[in-house]
Amino acid sequence: MISSAVKTVDLRVDRGGREVLHGLTFEVPRGEIVGLLGPSGCGKTTLIRAVVGVQIVKSGDVTVLGLPAGGADLRRLVGYATQTPAVYSDLTVLENLRYFGSVLGAPRDDADRVIEEVGLAKERDQVVATLSGGQLSRASLAAALLGTPELLVLDEPTVGLDPVLRQELWELFHELADRGVTLMISSHVMDEAARCGRLLLMREGVILADDTPGALRAHTGTDDLEEAFLRLIAEREEARA
Repeated sequence: MISSAVKTVDLRVDRGGREVLHGLTFEVPRGEIVGLLGPSGCGKTTLIRAVVGVQIVKSGDVTVLGLPAGGADLRRLVGYATQTPAVYSDLTVLENLRYFGSVLGAPRDDADRVIEEVGLAKERDQVVATLSGGQLSRASLAAALLGTPELLVLDEPTVGLDPVLRQELWELFHELADRGVTLMISSHVMDEAARCGRLLLMREGVILADDTPGALRAHTGTDDLEEAFLRLIAEREEARA
């Protein structure tokens, strides 16, 4: 079995006439929750788009589950939830998920499973246009969970959710990882870093660190992961001076 769910080698991406990812090389191990963290505008979404194969890359390689990113063979193996909800506003939650499930070739009752997993059982027959922002985010996440994805790529999945729902989703993420699913989750909220098995810390299109939360704490001499991130930035600035 391929040991890495995602592997990039010297990945470079241009957007708007300038380079926004500067030679990224890293691996995401299978069966782990990997947090992609950094401030807004650091390149997280561009990197995620490259991983799922919808971003034109300038140079470098991106492989997913041992295959070139974006290949047809990966469509049923990779679940992707964008920051912008990707469900139809004029359909109910259940109708959306049955439609997307049919496209993926998932069993008809899979829609019921993912509705329960994301906590939308009461809203299953509600038209998407009437959902709250948090419910809309969970509906998009449910679509990404359809079928049996081996890799879930989630772009800011907990934005707009209250603390209780965030906790419930992170419990679900850990349950999925225990089943062998790999999760790559982006966030700009540093308190979510401790929930991940491994962290990719990004700033200005580069990866400042690729390690476990414990190793990052040890390296920077602080138990606070936000402070650890700030110290890594300071280290980089000193090295560039």
